[in-house]
Amino acid sequence: MLFSRIFSSSPGRPPPGTPEVVLVTVIDDHGYSQEHIHQIKKNREDYARRHGYAIFLPAKADYSRHFQSIPGGWTCIPAMRNAMALFPHSQFFFFLGQNALIMNLDISLDSHITSRERLESLMLRDIPVVPPDSVIKTFAHQKGDEVDLILTQDQDGLAQRVFILRQGEWARFFLDTWLDPLFRSYNFQKAEAHALEHIVQWHPTILTKLALVPQRIMSSYNAVPSGQENDARFQDGDFIVRFPKCDSGRIGECEAIMKPWYSPQNVEEQ
Repeated sequence: MLFSRIFSSSPGRPPPGTPEVVLVTVIDDHGYSQEHIHQIKKNREDYARRHGYAIFLPAKADYSRHFQSIPGGWTCIPAMRNAMALFPHSQFFFFLGQNALIMNLDISLDSHITSRERLESLMLRDIPVVPPDSVIKTFAHQKGDEVDLILTQDQDGLAQRVFILRQGEWARFFLDTWLDPLFRSYNFQKAEAHALEHIVQWHPTILTKLALVPQRIMSSYNAVPSGQENDARFQDGDFIVRFPKCDSGRIGECEAIMKPWYSPQNVEEQ
């Protein structure tokens, strides 16, 4: 495809010791206890150490001063851009929002999601990009090695607080498009989330590189509405658990919800 040729990743062997994956989390310590922030960082560090991945944990304040008039959720974009500059030879960049924990530390990103065969087995094909009834649908015949952006959905839309990007010119183009001042200044109801849904649906250069995977593959929720347990609620062995209530900004409530999950081995059945 034309877009694939234009934005194909540069070939070449990475230098010895290059981490294949960089895990990125923007840390917001405002109002949170030191113990909570310690556990969030430790969770990422333990996982990355087990698989030989790099981690990049910038402070939200590093970016917020440049985006004072917009919600903090936008900071995922410059953080990913910075990570790509710091690790120019790494292949995948895995953004994991602060309000999430890796529960299965044994799962590698390659075996679970990003290898070509595995990704092709997971891809949700010919479905509405934004549920339930978007007229724009994912491609029916896309190959795994054509994908540069991996996302999932929840009942409300695209779940942008966990996503994977493949290194390359296209990834940088995508991030720059998402962070365009026009979108940041537009009064989207859900800020960066609705901006992402807009560009994915109406910009073919974005849609052509997108793969959607089932939610529980990389964004299980600790609690979900009745009837969605099998599709979205965390089950033993799942890779990641996210805590949607934490997105509301009630810090004390968030810490109380997440605390029992700090140590994956202590979680039997929530």
